[in-house]
Amino acid sequence: MGLCLVALIIVPAAPPASAACKETVRTTMVNGVVITEAVRVCDPPPQGGGSQTQTGERPPPPAGIAACQAATTVLGTSTTDFCAGPPTPDEPQLTGGMIARAFSELPLPGSALNVQPPDGVTLVNFDTNFYVEPRPLQRTITLLGQQVQLRIWAASYHWRFGDGTVLDSTSPGAPYPDLEVTHDYLRTGRYGARVDTTYQAEYRVGTGAWQPVEGTSTIPGTPVTLRAVEASPSLVGADR
Repeated sequence: MGLCLVALIIVPAAPPASAACKETVRTTMVNGVVITEAVRVCDPPPQGGGSQTQTGERPPPPAGIAACQAATTVLGTSTTDFCAGPPTPDEPQLTGGMIARAFSELPLPGSALNVQPPDGVTLVNFDTNFYVEPRPLQRTITLLGQQVQLRIWAASYHWRFGDGTVLDSTSPGAPYPDLEVTHDYLRTGRYGARVDTTYQAEYRVGTGAWQPVEGTSTIPGTPVTLRAVEASPSLVGADR
């Protein structure tokens, strides 16, 4: 709470020429209000006995820092503490939590799922191959008037093969012949396979150092429909 400074100066009427007078300054504080009084006391007192304090018109209170500094001299306190105005609210600071939230709300792309054999047909009891082709991403956002750069990459994958089987991996899989993520369908039928991608990121503010973003962002992929069929054996004979 700031203090209110009020200066009250009391000026006596002119004393008789023979009177010996002296002036004193008194400063008091009442309910957070500083009151400064200038008092002239004359000795001997005017006829009628008793010490008498004479007052004149009250001038307007002084304004500005000079009056405040004068009061602190009398009070013996610090000008910095006594004359400081009301505190101003701190400017909001950009935090890692704000950046993490902004990252989690970015519209990142889902991974495009590739299936081998191609053309949406595979065989029962056959190593059907799945893979994606990840690529790093860059985004620039503005928070609290500051430019924040993001470097984003796929950190892990959640594979859903459509028959209730799932698999978690850090590998994006690979095309044939490097079979890293495969699945065998045990029954014929149609299945919707998909992969959900979990992204991580790092950021920097302006031209500052790169720092990790807290948390991750998981983006579901678009299902790919494939059909598992049984192979029909056929006998091929040589012509004679």
